[in-house]
Formats: sequence, C-alpha cells, structure tokens
Amino acid sequence: MVSAQPRRAFILCARAICWCAGIAVAPFAGADICKYVDADGNMHYTNVAPEKGWKKLSCGVGDQTRGDVSTAKATPTPAGFPKVDADTQRGRDGLRRKVLSDELDTEEKLLIEARDAYGDGAPAPLADEQKDAQKYANRLSKLRQAVSLHEKNIEALRKELAALK
Repeated sequence: MVSAQPRRAFILCARAICWCAGIAVAPFAGADICKYVDADGNMHYTNVAPEKGWKKLSCGVGDQTRGDVSTAKATPTPAGFPKVDADTQRGRDGLRRKVLSDELDTEEKLLIEARDAYGDGAPAPLADEQKDAQKYANRLSKLRQAVSLHEKNIEALRKELAALK
C-alpha cells in the first residue's frame, strides 16, 4: 500500500504535465481561415496559400466584409439575379408600412387592455384567489409580463416604422 501512493502521485503529476503542455502548445496550432473567390466565381475557405488569380474577401475571426463598400462593388450581381423596379419596391414598402401600422394599432389596443387588467399593480383578487395568495401573485405576475411584452412590441414596431424611408 505504501508503494501505491508514490506511483499514484507520479501518474497524477504526469497527467498534469501533459495537460499543461497541451495548453501551452494550443495557441500555436491556430490558423486564420480566409475566404477567397477564384476566377470562376466559386467561394473557397482555406488556411493555406491560394492559387494565383484568387481574390481574398476576408480573413480571420470576426472579420466582417458585408458592410464594406469596396467588396460590394467588386462582386458583380449574377447574370440571372432577379431585379425589382422602383414602382414595385415602393408598393412593397407601402404594404410593409401598412402591415406595421396595423400591428402597432393592435398592440396599442392590447396594451390598454393589459394595463386595465393589471390595474396599476393592484387588481382586485378573484374569488378563488382570496383564499390562495400564491394564485393571486401568479396572476399578478402574468399581468405584469403582458404589459411589459406589449410595451416592448410597441417600441420595436415604432423603431421599424421609423427605419422605413
């Protein structure tokens, strides 16, 4: 039994050294994955040097090129890509505005109803809630959540409407 303790300590120490070595080497194992487009327009993701003629679009973690104007101009619209004329787009935008306005009106009505039911945080307890305080607290919590939900929905809808041109 006495000889088992040093052996066990040796095994634990060896495991700890292996873990530390693995952690120490891990940062060197990483490589940037880059996004390239070849001459035919095909996308490639690689961490090795590309062939000649490939164009680098992005490289590294968190590299965002979607908002980059130069990349948008460099990548042409595909030949068969559908296009929408200005009148059709205005019609779609108008329909979107109407739908959002209708939703806003509905949410405002639902908020008024929820606030009335909530009664400034002190609605009258129902008959079965007079004997059970937990039921009343649960209903009060649900009413408070409903008011909060409708307020958040109204805020989001107003933000969407303000973002429309």
